Amino acid sequence: MSSIVRPTPAQMTRRLIVLASAIFAVVVAQVQMGFGLGQTAEAFAADSDATLKVAGYAFAIWGVIYLGLLIYAVRQVLPATGESELLTRLGWPSVLAFLGIGLWIVAAAFDWELGTILLIFGSLLVLLIPLLMNARAIRVLPRASRERWMVVWPLALLAGWLGIAAPVNLLTVLTGNGDLPAVLSPTVWALTAVLLVTLKALAVTWVLRTPAFALPIAWGLLAVFVAEMDRNPVLATGAVLASGLTLVGAVILTFRLAPSVERMDPERL
Repeated sequence: MSSIVRPTPAQMTRRLIVLASAIFAVVVAQVQMGFGLGQTAEAFAADSDATLKVAGYAFAIWGVIYLGLLIYAVRQVLPATGESELLTRLGWPSVLAFLGIGLWIVAAAFDWELGTILLIFGSLLVLLIPLLMNARAIRVLPRASRERWMVVWPLALLAGWLGIAAPVNLLTVLTGNGDLPAVLSPTVWALTAVLLVTLKALAVTWVLRTPAFALPIAWGLLAVFVAEMDRNPVLATGAVLASGLTLVGAVILTFRLAPSVERMDPERL
């Protein structure tokens, strides 16, 4: 990893914008719930969940994600935090992602369905693509590195949750509008989404060598199992198997493959 230097005025401005956007994302959600403006994210997801249902408790993960985002953002404005390669490369993408998830709360509250799809997939892509593009810099971070725990983990956790929430959002809207293609049954569509999400979790973990992206996906898949075990046992079985595969696979990919990567000389990256 490149040496850490003091931030320039332009970089400090970016850091303040990162903090402002993180606060926006957190505050919007709290204001929406506190004042009961429109429907909650849970209510939006449950409105047309005939194809794929997620247990309501799964949304509690947002508490962990919001805490991580605030740690990531607040650390950047502290005087002792120098500029680094990852802060530089992930700063603006994180701003876009934070604004996206904040605006998604607004779109879901007022049932702007197309807006929710565009915002959630857009937030996922603007965050995940830069993470993958900087995979080498991420892989060589020491286990105890602050960059790993205060930059990579918060952003990867958010990206991971968006990675499962986005297809659920899409299936919810398609189901509610009667636009789910009849070429496959709803159960097959749901199982296809579960499979694709699992493969994505393992692929990203293989590239980044961190379980942070996969953990929210395993959590979400377990919530699908809980929600569907009485209504759709076939889907529930597929979801719990996928959750276990995601969790075990992420651990193996992270801890069995990471050592050889971390011994690489960062100057070669």
